Amino acid sequence: MKGLLKFITCGSVDDGKSTLIGHMLYDAKLLFADQQRALELDSRVGSRDGKVDYSLLLDGLMAEREQGITIDVAYRYFTTEKRSFIVADTPGHEEYTRNMAVGASFAELAVILVDATQGILVQTRRHARICALMGIRYFVFAVNKMDLVHYSQKEYKKIEKEVRKLAVDLELFHVAVIPVSATEGDQVTFPSGNMPWYTEKTLLNYLETVDIESGREEEGFVMPVQRVCRPNHTFRGFQGQVEAGSIRKGDQITVLPSREQAEAESILVTDQEAESARKGQAVTISLNREVDVSRGCVLVKGTELKVSSMFTAKLLWMDDIELRQGKNFLMKIGTRLVPASVMDIKYKIDVNTGEQIAVSKLYKNEIAVCDIAAASAVVYDTFENHRSMGSFILVDRVSNMTSACGVVEHSLRRSENIVWQKLDITRSVRAEKMGQKPVTLWFTGLSGSGKSALANEIEKRISISGRYTMLLDGDNIRMGLNKNLGFEPEDRIENIRRIAEVARLMNDAGLIVLTSFISPFRSDRENARNIIGKENFIEIYVNTPLEECEKRDVKGLYRKAREGRIPNFTGVSSPYEEPENAEIVIDTDGKTVEEAAEQIISRLKTYGFLTDGRKNYVG
Repeated sequence: MKGLLKFITCGSVDDGKSTLIGHMLYDAKLLFADQQRALELDSRVGSRDGKVDYSLLLDGLMAEREQGITIDVAYRYFTTEKRSFIVADTPGHEEYTRNMAVGASFAELAVILVDATQGILVQTRRHARICALMGIRYFVFAVNKMDLVHYSQKEYKKIEKEVRKLAVDLELFHVAVIPVSATEGDQVTFPSGNMPWYTEKTLLNYLETVDIESGREEEGFVMPVQRVCRPNHTFRGFQGQVEAGSIRKGDQITVLPSREQAEAESILVTDQEAESARKGQAVTISLNREVDVSRGCVLVKGTELKVSSMFTAKLLWMDDIELRQGKNFLMKIGTRLVPASVMDIKYKIDVNTGEQIAVSKLYKNEIAVCDIAAASAVVYDTFENHRSMGSFILVDRVSNMTSACGVVEHSLRRSENIVWQKLDITRSVRAEKMGQKPVTLWFTGLSGSGKSALANEIEKRISISGRYTMLLDGDNIRMGLNKNLGFEPEDRIENIRRIAEVARLMNDAGLIVLTSFISPFRSDRENARNIIGKENFIEIYVNTPLEECEKRDVKGLYRKAREGRIPNFTGVSSPYEEPENAEIVIDTDGKTVEEAAEQIISRLKTYGFLTDGRKNYVG
């Protein structure tokens, strides 16, 4: 027995992935009697004229059976005399590439099917690249449907040559090429009499004997902390899965990112005391002294991980909406979840040729190299050194869908050479000196909704009471700081990011900041909230109907937009995403500026931002 092998089957649509695994299970007698009987009965109404349709073992969804394709990832667990297996049968259709990437993320070996009648297709290349991206080092290219080319050695050799070239292009490490017929069973489980010219192992025999253990040890001990366990006042343990190496009681451990050190005082594997723990085990470790450790920290020994906020990564974009530079996400790396943005798309990789193509945006299923910036320092390593700390996902902040998965290529030198300078005069010192609590009042709404007039009126009232303020207006900022930005989505993203950074600095100076920007995208406003700080951010949605805004049209912008003279105009040719959880919502239709301002100030007082315990900001 060579232990557990986790592998994935992938390739283009209708290459026979489900049929291959189904036939393997059937021939190896790895089915229960009722499963075998159900398969034979279901096959009578299948697409093979009553013959056994082995794909039905894997394609469990009704939609899969109706269309004859795999949609979701199907996992199967089976054991032969020589080895145990977990196989992920993944979709071949381009629409479901996201699901295929999920399957690849867990696998150690990839079986990529190639249709002998068609050769290597675009999706075959894409899947091979994704598998390599996910760190798979062992590949089997199963040249399927050999029965349809009359078991021709010439056709097999032609495809084998293509595969070997692809392996060189993608720098694939261990590659085997095996001719099979998934429907007829040739070379799947037993040697084929139809291909006497092929004398190597069958597919199952290869999977049973391939050695994937050698050369994959990662340096040192690594354990990302998932949870701090405090069952009582005498015990404090740090729980997680050992991702690399081993640990023994008494070993010196470094806690990242703080770099504090302590000894492992006790180790629990599940609920049992142990002298040591190794890779793959879920453990609880207590230290011999109090150290600041929380979820997202990493315990290490005998290895160096990086701590910074910027790195270059290769990622697979999986969202229906295109990726633009500057877009903001939540990034999960290790056990840490942190706001992050794609600063720069350096280039995308052509899945056919491997050519590096300069682009400013990515579309679904494209692979690219990008620079990533996190909102704060994170612990990571290159994917080559430590898989668990070198892989990450990007989550859309509005939909909570996984938009991309990626691997760290290298750190950015600038992030390692820049250190936050601690100052003696802090925000709290400046705020105390001014006698006020710094806050940002973020006005958002359509052009003509009344944002600027309201912000101006409220600033006057706050200022008259003796407080210190600054109003940042959209047009004014675009005449200076953001003069170089246009109105394409990526420019709008950067416009709001810069404003948020300026507002935070002004809050640090102790000022009360009011901003008046359309800021049409929810994700950008959410990013501004995170940059400024959720405790210092009040979103005020000026919810004036589009019809009323067009009636006002003080600057004549709507008229120009309707005439096609202003592209990307919010509300006309570009969308406005209404806030879903704004702290304050007001409709200025039918209200004077003074009445609307009074209503907002009344609401602000309930949040405690217009009083400091001594005196109201506004009388």
